[in-house]
Amino acid sequence: MKTELSLTLAITGASGMPYALRLMDVVLASGWQLHLLVSSAAKVVIATETDLKIPAKPEAAEAFLTAHFQAKPGQLRVYGKEDWFSPVASGSAAPKTMVICPCSTGTLSAVAQGASDNLVERAADVVLKEQGKLILVPRESPLSAIHLENMLKLARLGVTIMPAAPGFYHEPKQVSDLVDFMVARILDHIGLDKTLVPRWGYGKG
Repeated sequence: MKTELSLTLAITGASGMPYALRLMDVVLASGWQLHLLVSSAAKVVIATETDLKIPAKPEAAEAFLTAHFQAKPGQLRVYGKEDWFSPVASGSAAPKTMVICPCSTGTLSAVAQGASDNLVERAADVVLKEQGKLILVPRESPLSAIHLENMLKLARLGVTIMPAAPGFYHEPKQVSDLVDFMVARILDHIGLDKTLVPRWGYGKG
């Protein structure tokens, strides 16, 4: 399935899986093509933080998630960590926009150093070299000087660093409201017009 609007989403082994799953839900419901990369550590955290048990093999994970999110056939593609022949591994085929959510500090470091030792790192490197949009959503506290230096290095390269730190001005009533706050900010930056929470200055009469 080919569509003009496409996104690479990498999920790595930091806390914050509800953000990633909600982002997937909205992106797929909006009709975008989604190229998904899920690290081994991320699958462990997903099973810890949610009720989902994502199959290990990419083909099985693709079928499972397509059914779970009720995506169209071919709309969601899942790749293994060493699937070097996948579209996201090449600048000639990869989507121009990539989000790593949540982004572990290990992945943050690898991307900052241009490691490209697995497909998540390579896909991020491709977006950087093709001057596309790369958004990292780290979830760590406190942040060490190493973390901050890596973030500064990437920010200077044009990467959007968006810590998973939801606001409270929309008066959230439940955890899902906080999740939607962060997902809405990501959607703003990838150009997907979907208002999940009231915007500042427009939410109250």
